[in-house]
Amino acid sequence: MTPDDIARRMTGALTATHEGRIEAFLPSPMIQNHASFLHRRADGSLICAWFGGSLEGKSDISIYASVLPKGASTWGPPQRLSSDPDHSEQNPVLFQAPDGRLLLIHTSQPSGNQDECRIRMTEIAMDAADSTRLTAAEGRYLDLPRGSFVRAPVVVRADGAWLLPIFRCIPRPGQKWNGSHDTAAIGISRDAGETWSLDELPNSIGCVHMSPVPLDATRTAAFFRRRQADFVYRTESMDQGLTWTIPAPTDLPNNNSSIAAISLDDGRIAIICNPVNAAASPDRRTSLYDELGEQDDRPEADPTGGCAPVWGVPRAPVTVCISSDGGLTFPQRIQIENGPGTCLSNDSTDGRNKEMSYPWLLADQDGSLHIAYTYHRRAIKYVRLAPGWDRTENGE
Repeated sequence: MTPDDIARRMTGALTATHEGRIEAFLPSPMIQNHASFLHRRADGSLICAWFGGSLEGKSDISIYASVLPKGASTWGPPQRLSSDPDHSEQNPVLFQAPDGRLLLIHTSQPSGNQDECRIRMTEIAMDAADSTRLTAAEGRYLDLPRGSFVRAPVVVRADGAWLLPIFRCIPRPGQKWNGSHDTAAIGISRDAGETWSLDELPNSIGCVHMSPVPLDATRTAAFFRRRQADFVYRTESMDQGLTWTIPAPTDLPNNNSSIAAISLDDGRIAIICNPVNAAASPDRRTSLYDELGEQDDRPEADPTGGCAPVWGVPRAPVTVCISSDGGLTFPQRIQIENGPGTCLSNDSTDGRNKEMSYPWLLADQDGSLHIAYTYHRRAIKYVRLAPGWDRTENGE
């Protein structure tokens, strides 16, 4: 499809496919839409949040959201939930706090400088008269170091502490950020999000987008996107996130693009991602923000002491990968959609970008699976798989 073809389909209307899936392209007024996140409310409605604007890194990038009420046939109108004219606001996550507040947490950075990013948190309210309408309070920045980034929501520990998965974009004096020294960390709040401290994960250079999954009452596994575009990495905590093992590779390829992990009701782990890596394609680009067109004469960050990040590996197919051994191996892989996955440009208007990336997933109480992902940087696509999705022919 061309960008115009995609735009015509961005109505939010649910349609059934011949495979028995339900699909929709979410409505948005922006030409670029990326990094979706799904949240299910207690009333059964879904909220999908993402960032939209002209180009990732530009100051017109803001957080948007749409609501699908339970039983509705169309996603509600898009609503802008952030509005900082000087920063690119990215990577929204939604978190239902134990006290009932719905919190939006997202990043805020000047231009492509992820090493100057700050994390912002605001409370979201739903209109009592219209369940598709959301409003956002002014919000505030969290007291975490600059260069802190998010992609996964808060986990509440048994002692009540909030754990926020973070990756650190470490600044290199006089050099442009390119991911060469990114590491993993956990933001910790013991006062319901008022104040935060930071715990670094050891030996985690290149491990980002930490996605934790409980294994049992005390053990947690967490999975990482890799800047080196080799494999999804895994770490484990035996004490509810107080300490973590050194991240190690799984058998799941990774292309330096986002992943999301959940625990299924039967104890298996599902990761949604693009299971390809740098060995599968020669496609490369200089960096994530190499086409912003903003004057910056600084050299790219020197990888010495860090890693050599790989950008440009195709971002497709979108695949749900299943593990029965706590996330060590993922032998069952169910393809949701495939395509060229070309991502040598972030442009959403000329049709060069063909990525299907940054997927998120939710398992519903009835056994269905909700999925959202970026479609050619032009739209957010939603897919619902019926109960029994994990027993489909290509998933056996």
